[in-house]
Amino acid sequence: MPTLFRFVAILAILGGLVFAGMIALVTFVKPEPREMIETIPPSRLQPK
Repeated sequence: MPTLFRFVAILAILGGLVFAGMIALVTFVKPEPREMIETIPPSRLQPK
């Protein structure tokens, strides 16, 4: 039973680290809005 408890504890710690990393990304990384321009060839605009 101690090995099962150790395995579950390691999984919980790893899950907590992943969760903390996700929270850190959400709070510290702010997306920068910018204009997006993409050229579409006229042949794609014509109905077939």
